[in-house]
Amino acid sequence: MKKQPKIDIPKSRLEWMLDAAALIIFVFVISYLISNFNALPDRVPGHYNALGKVDRWGGKEELFILPAIAVGVWILMSTLERFPHVYNYINLTEKNRSAQYRNGRLMVNVLKNECVLLFSLLTYQSIKVANGEAAGLGSIFMPLLLFFIFGSMALFFIRMVRL
Repeated sequence: MKKQPKIDIPKSRLEWMLDAAALIIFVFVISYLISNFNALPDRVPGHYNALGKVDRWGGKEELFILPAIAVGVWILMSTLERFPHVYNYINLTEKNRSAQYRNGRLMVNVLKNECVLLFSLLTYQSIKVANGEAAGLGSIFMPLLLFFIFGSMALFFIRMVRL
């Protein structure tokens, strides 16, 4: 396997803005969870089915699992962002290498932030469900989730082919 050369490409303004937006929302949700933790009932949603209805209840401590996963995803994908030269590219040439690296890194950034937003939204909505302020995620949640995740990947794949 041929090693690709490493090129130092500064993070774009868009990447910084996406990171900042996701982190602000994440910090808000964590603050909301901590400030409401003592008032939460002992049983909170532990899992949702494909239709967005609660199909398992658990202890309120479980609400910290998704934020912990979000932090793990953030760290791993932020690390991966720093090494676009190790990604697999379809039509990488000397001429388009810089553009391909930027596109690949932006894709990882977008997917990272979508994951953090997903876990933040699930945590927030689980608090609402636990407090009786919502019935579940709603039946549109799963189709929207799939649309955004796979739509993002498709968009970046199309861009990669066109570069």
